[in-house]
Amino acid sequence: MNTLQQWRDHFDALGAYEEAVALLYWDMRTYMPEQSAPNRSKSLGFLSTESFRRRTGEQYQSLLGAMGQETLTGLDAISYEKAKQAFDRDSKIPEAEYQAFVTLISEAESVWEKAKDANDWAMFEPFLEKIVATERKFVEYWGYENHPYDALLHDYEPGMTVAQLDPLFAELRQAIITLLADLDGKTFPKLDWSADRETQIKLNHEWLNDIGYDFTAGRLDETVHPFQTTINRKDARVTTKYDQADYRNSVFGTMHEAGHATYEQGIDPELDSLGLGEGASMGIHESQSLFFENFIGRNRGFLEARYTGLQAAIPSLTDVPFETFYAAVNEVKPSLIRIEADELTYAMHIIIRYELEKRLITGELEVKALPEEWNRLYKEYLGVDVPSNAQGVLQDVHWSGGSFGYFPSYALGLVYSAQLNEAMRRDIKDIDELIASGSFTPIKKWLKENIHQHGKAKTPAELIEAATGQSITVQPLIDYLTKKYTRVVETL
Repeated sequence: MNTLQQWRDHFDALGAYEEAVALLYWDMRTYMPEQSAPNRSKSLGFLSTESFRRRTGEQYQSLLGAMGQETLTGLDAISYEKAKQAFDRDSKIPEAEYQAFVTLISEAESVWEKAKDANDWAMFEPFLEKIVATERKFVEYWGYENHPYDALLHDYEPGMTVAQLDPLFAELRQAIITLLADLDGKTFPKLDWSADRETQIKLNHEWLNDIGYDFTAGRLDETVHPFQTTINRKDARVTTKYDQADYRNSVFGTMHEAGHATYEQGIDPELDSLGLGEGASMGIHESQSLFFENFIGRNRGFLEARYTGLQAAIPSLTDVPFETFYAAVNEVKPSLIRIEADELTYAMHIIIRYELEKRLITGELEVKALPEEWNRLYKEYLGVDVPSNAQGVLQDVHWSGGSFGYFPSYALGLVYSAQLNEAMRRDIKDIDELIASGSFTPIKKWLKENIHQHGKAKTPAELIEAATGQSITVQPLIDYLTKKYTRVVETL
């Protein structure tokens, strides 16, 4: 068997392990019986470790060496270079420590769910202390040039550094503060956002069908904390949480997760056997989810075209004019919960988490002081008092899963999505009319050609530069938010 075929066989085998892990994880977060958690954690630890072994063991090292002797071009060369970089990183972590970490975070997620439900920080704190200690240790294994947090950013946004993020987020934060000041004193309409679970299920399926989410290659299920997971290239699953007090959380959250799934469904299947069949970064991934949530789901034409159906499904909207509904949907109100935040203040939630994570990893902040510091920043940045840890430091699943370095991806996704929206509008005329009429094919085709099909064969910077003609900049996002909320205010 030639070396290139062995290379593809290696990634096909890894894909089988990753599919099993993804399916077990999806089940754990959706339908798994509570008592199964300890056994499931062990199974996930075993399978993840076997996958890790295949990415770091002697047999793989020999294959890497053989590939290094080949004359490689095109995708083969990219595949080898990215795999070599990943190996150099993965092989620095002792196998036993990796398995212990996977088992720890699998158990920690189940504990986090209970702690959040019970508003019991003390239940989760010892698990997070172990996770942070392990992350600090891994950072030292990996090494870094300037800031230890850079080593964690690499996993989610290759090439991004604290030195780049700090000024970017500072500019974005100041722009949000300015826009909030302009909106101060404005009164948004107050509507009844309640809807029963069955109504929300129906709306979610209708909207997913409208945007072309392929239910023959995915499904929609319920979970505590919404997520999207890819079992394989033809199985990109979406989850949501039904809040009967506010259906916006579910319908817009489902659009968000469908954006992730649409990205996964659009990756060139040929990349799977080269280890390139996944998103370029979590920032690029979030750009797709946020594009579908905000630039389609909250688009004026999209909502107006579906408003008659919303009124039929939700009696409280029967006598509400669309202009009132649209203004209310876009209400700006500093809040406690990230996933329920409005489009303008959302990035502030991310900046808070980014600042806390940096200090946790450097040791400037210890886990025991995290709730107090969380509450202080929410008061300083958003002007809100945090009444409980369940609505504060316990609200997100990410830290229980060891996903330090992930949160900045959400704000980067906002920035990227605005850049892509601006570029798409230069290339495709009458986008708002297409969205209003339900003609999403040109939009999805543009996204597939510029982003989706490339998987991680290109870096985030390469994708954004090629698609928009610019490097990363917050200006398109600032321009979009300013224009949108200026128009919304005019209707108040």
